[in-house]
Amino acid sequence: MTETMQTRIAQALQGVVNPRTSEDVIRSGMIRDVAVSVEGRVRFTILLDAQDPASLVREVRQAAERVDGVSDVRVDVRDPSQSSANSAVPPVSRGAPPSPPPAFNPPKGRSLPVMGQEPKPRAAVPPAPTPVTYPNLGRILAISSGKGGVGKSTVSVNLAVALAQQGLRVGLMDADVYGPNIPMMMGVNSPPPVVGDRIQTLNAHGVKLMSLGFLIERDQPAIWRGPIVMKIVTQFLRDVDWGTLDYLLVDMPPGTGDAQLSLVQATHVHGAIIVTTPQPVSTGDALRGAKMFERVNVPVLGIVENMSYLLCAHCGKPTPLFGSGGGKALADELNVPLLGEIPLEAAVREGGDSGSPIIVASPDSPAAKVLNAIATRVIEAAGAIKT
Repeated sequence: MTETMQTRIAQALQGVVNPRTSEDVIRSGMIRDVAVSVEGRVRFTILLDAQDPASLVREVRQAAERVDGVSDVRVDVRDPSQSSANSAVPPVSRGAPPSPPPAFNPPKGRSLPVMGQEPKPRAAVPPAPTPVTYPNLGRILAISSGKGGVGKSTVSVNLAVALAQQGLRVGLMDADVYGPNIPMMMGVNSPPPVVGDRIQTLNAHGVKLMSLGFLIERDQPAIWRGPIVMKIVTQFLRDVDWGTLDYLLVDMPPGTGDAQLSLVQATHVHGAIIVTTPQPVSTGDALRGAKMFERVNVPVLGIVENMSYLLCAHCGKPTPLFGSGGGKALADELNVPLLGEIPLEAAVREGGDSGSPIIVASPDSPAAKVLNAIATRVIEAAGAIKT
């Protein structure tokens, strides 16, 4: 029964064609390491090049799910350059004559691997890449958070604009490859020009910008794992014409994943700013994010507490909707400064949706004043870093 299911899976995947190569994913050798459990659970790897459409992952998953007897499908995405020489489906040369679809037959006398019981590879782990110094980028600061929805990108864009308003040369790199929101929040979204072999930045509110959102369609999901994320981060540092900067702010995705590790492996990061909201569920995740940066020898410059309180529109009295004191407690635990507590204002959200950050749209608002003060404290903290 297992062999029959493997044959059916091969036939189903042979119907998925890579538009870049005009070959199906089986004959082009993109499908590797196929495993089927007795319960009908299927797991395999797809080798996805950076130029391949991410939609292929969804297509192969759906094709496998339609096979009779399959109860669950897991697809691992791997960069072709990182793939093992040994694979369950060897690539077929372009000049080979047509042949029946591969049956994924295991060697005689051996059972198919069951997911969760795969033997561990014995290949040596390659050494981590040596970070490259980019002196023209000035001080590189990562803006990070332990969880999503805390306003990390809002802080990033307003902090970048605030620094630019103080006469500094500022770049903002959107490293949140899974949710690149900087184009919308800065009010620009068009393909960046290329001059020679250098990608040119787009500009808004005195800040130089680069984002994956400029390069892909708005509805295109980024279903990428570590190696491809590393390539994107490295390309944004190396191949983008940033000019000469005083500060490069990097808006990170939430959590402690591939993008954070890729950034610190690609270049020397001078400091990290951790964004949180007051409640414990947020500060707990933020603590783990801060500890990650400390572990890779990136100093945490301070904590920014967002949505700290709601100011009453009539009496001006603050109401702590999400609790209070979480950012200060986190800063004390890490022995770093609390850079500021940003109030919850509707104008902050409106500015992010319209592409006009509150520090530009309403510079006299309470939130804008706090953000300006945070920018001043960031300059002081970054200036104290030994390089």
